[in-house]
Amino acid sequence: MPAASSRTTAVSVVVTAALAAGLLTGAATTSASASASASASASPSADGQVRIHDIQGTTRISPLTGRQVSGVAGIVTGVRTYGSKGFWFQDPEPDADPATSEGVFVYTGSAPTVAVGDAVTVSGTVTEYVPGGLSSGNQSLTQISKPTVAVVSSGNALPAPVTVSERSVPSRYAPEGDPAAGGSIDALPLAPSRYALDHYESLEGMNIRIGTSRVVGATDRYAELWVTVKPHENASRRGGTVYGSYTAQNTGRLQIQSLVPLAEQPFPTADVGDVLSGTTEGPLDFNQYGGYTLTARTLGTVTGKGLARETTRRQRGGELAVATYNVENLDPSDPQEKFDALAAAVVDNLASPDIVALEEIQDNNGAKSDGTVAADRTVKKFTDAIVAAGGPAYEWRSIDPEDKKDGGEPGGNIRQVFLFNPARVSFTDRAGGDATTATDVVRERGRAALTLSPGRIDPANAAWQDSRKPLAGEFSFRGRTVFVVANHFASKGGDESIVSRHQPPARSSEVQRHAQAEAVNTFVKKLLSVQKNADVLVVGDINDFEFSGTTKALTAGGALYPAVKSLPRPERYSYVYQGNTQVLDQILTSPSIDDFHYDSVHINAEFADQNSDHDPQVLRFRP
Repeated sequence: MPAASSRTTAVSVVVTAALAAGLLTGAATTSASASASASASASPSADGQVRIHDIQGTTRISPLTGRQVSGVAGIVTGVRTYGSKGFWFQDPEPDADPATSEGVFVYTGSAPTVAVGDAVTVSGTVTEYVPGGLSSGNQSLTQISKPTVAVVSSGNALPAPVTVSERSVPSRYAPEGDPAAGGSIDALPLAPSRYALDHYESLEGMNIRIGTSRVVGATDRYAELWVTVKPHENASRRGGTVYGSYTAQNTGRLQIQSLVPLAEQPFPTADVGDVLSGTTEGPLDFNQYGGYTLTARTLGTVTGKGLARETTRRQRGGELAVATYNVENLDPSDPQEKFDALAAAVVDNLASPDIVALEEIQDNNGAKSDGTVAADRTVKKFTDAIVAAGGPAYEWRSIDPEDKKDGGEPGGNIRQVFLFNPARVSFTDRAGGDATTATDVVRERGRAALTLSPGRIDPANAAWQDSRKPLAGEFSFRGRTVFVVANHFASKGGDESIVSRHQPPARSSEVQRHAQAEAVNTFVKKLLSVQKNADVLVVGDINDFEFSGTTKALTAGGALYPAVKSLPRPERYSYVYQGNTQVLDQILTSPSIDDFHYDSVHINAEFADQNSDHDPQVLRFRP
């Protein structure tokens, strides 16, 4: 079975007529309004027979939701035997309306008994299926449920595929949602020549094809990848598609899955910048893990372009090199190969920075939940691997969190850790820091100093509930004090996707990150109020973009500058999500650090073979 099956069985809901009316209005409905919605059906064809385009209608919600249909005719274009089992079929005689799809999914619940090329008639209930459930904000998928299927003939030619290309997909992403319906776009008439999401929706369930296309999201463990049909759309110099604004979405991205079981045809392994060559063809699906997805009946061939992992230059004698690296839930139970690969990256790709802030260091027994919070075994295994790879004997500082108080994988107790090379930099230890005691700023011999080093910033602040508290440390390099704040802000969990039925999508997780950013900004301003020219670096997995409100809150009042903005736009990224190369990891500088070299070192995010899902960041400057 394809590995993708584990992704297609996630929480979902079948929308009845009443719920469909609620989707359209964005509010709860009475049975009377539901009936009114269900009765507002599209007119059947002249012969009185309901056709697939009558079911699909001209909006995202079928006008026949909750209605029984019978004898709906079409040709089977794809069969799915894993996950949400069923088949797609399509009317070979389309109408003249570009907004009405001619294909639809039939949910059978068990392995379908039809084959591609069968001419069938289907009777059943028209439903709207919401992958991920109503609370996800996802668009719904029109389908026929509880079907009765009759095969009329077999071996028929398939309806000609619709080609999705740079020319066919509009440059505008989505219409603005209706404010009266809570920002929903469900009831808006589709405008497939004007908006990309409407274009894809007008093809939902239909047989589509793409030609040779660039890979912009590497093959993942669920046997899927992302391509773009727009080769020039916000292209990075390494082959990705850069996500640079909430209002400038990348419209050419499509997720690719295969309908062929992996045992029969292994899914190709591809990195960003590779090319999916030839023709890829199959029904257009919608799922919670990426939205519009070409479920390939015929899959192109991956042509490798040999993307290489980057290596940054070594710091010069008077330069201090500071890095941040999310090592993705590292704990002693991970295979030695992971430790060795991460260590080699620190030594070879990052050129052994003087200070490395690590995120997602787990406790000594990883996800086992038994009250363990210490991570000394995890860090020792990592620092030993760095030495074995030819790197320095890093010392380290951190603060153990309270058990189960910092979020992340349950039982893992992730935290930030400072590594530092004692041959190049020293750590100023100021005792007393623990999980619940806040460090503060004092004046010492006319300069700023921390009361606790290492110490946590404002750990009692509600902004850090179930999230990692910032770790502050005081370092000394060539007689100059440098303050480093290591962060791992709250994740984007709970946000609606960019293919949400709400446009713009709701980004509920921002509330906590904005509060976290404000707390860190306040602390940095306190340092600068004591010492205007203090060298301060705020680093880590910020879990937000360089153009986000989170970054604006961090930089408020000119306290910090997002150093990633010193890079050309096509090079600003540390993560790839659903084919968008984007910024999540950052290093921000105080005003005194105005001459620096910044590097986002691309070694993970663009590759199918990853040691972490994040790319590390390095900044070098002369204190």
